[in-house]
Amino acid sequence: MGRISTLVLIGLGAFFIALAPLLKFWAAGQLISAPANQFGISHLEAKGAQYFSRQDLKVLNADLEIIVTTRGDVKDATGDRVVWDEATVVNDVTNSRRSVDISDRRSAFDKYSGVAVNCCGVNVAKAPVTLEGQIYKWPFDVEKKTYKVFNSTARAAFDARFVREEKVNGLNAYVFEQVVPPTKTSTQTIPANIVGITDVTGDVQIDRWYDGKTTYWVEPVTGSPVKQEVQRHEVLKTQDGVERAAAFVATAKMTDQTVNQLVDNAESAKSQINLLRNTIPLVLLIVGVALILAGVVMGRRRV
Repeated sequence: MGRISTLVLIGLGAFFIALAPLLKFWAAGQLISAPANQFGISHLEAKGAQYFSRQDLKVLNADLEIIVTTRGDVKDATGDRVVWDEATVVNDVTNSRRSVDISDRRSAFDKYSGVAVNCCGVNVAKAPVTLEGQIYKWPFDVEKKTYKVFNSTARAAFDARFVREEKVNGLNAYVFEQVVPPTKTSTQTIPANIVGITDVTGDVQIDRWYDGKTTYWVEPVTGSPVKQEVQRHEVLKTQDGVERAAAFVATAKMTDQTVNQLVDNAESAKSQINLLRNTIPLVLLIVGVALILAGVVMGRRRV
């Protein structure tokens, strides 16, 4: 009986010691991931924005509120893949106009790395699209380097360059900046007088051009975004390249309430990762060594 007890103690100790690095270097990354059943609402504000009002057929100046709702499509989530649907509604606060701009997108990505996956009918504004780069989240243990990040307005991925470290509500974050060059996003035909062309009768073709800069604040351990600012510059140009009107010009910033919520979520995930990577493996290692030593001592006493 004593010999069996000695072997059991040594065996358990060896098991705990072997389990410690497995939990530290592999299991933590597998247990913390983007949820398939995601549901979240983010709020942004854009002071002093300009947009082309379809109702007034002219450019209005206004303070805007932007509401972004994200829902996970559980039925299409499988293995390492999650699928999220996003709807964005822009309200004109100054002129009491609701839904002056509505957009939607459907994205699929790896729930651990955040890298795009092309499946499941991914689209922007119901138009099929090829996704590339980071979608929503960044990889665990974010590096101070350049990442490709998908931009839904331009419908392509562009470099997001690391620029600095910064505190967000006391939480350390890596700051990345993505600059999108002028990109034509659509062409439509409208009456010439709507965009101030008086020497032409009838309709003209108008191109919508977008360029912008997005700044991301990312908690580096979890890869969770905790803050975002979007400088959006969209204009209408005729085929001769002349800019005729602003389509949507604004700098949108996340509200304090949204930032607070994202920081809380990131801190919680970071604590879980620290528990799985450091605290529990250390406890397992100490217990494992203690069990082996107890087994060795017990074995010597029997001799």
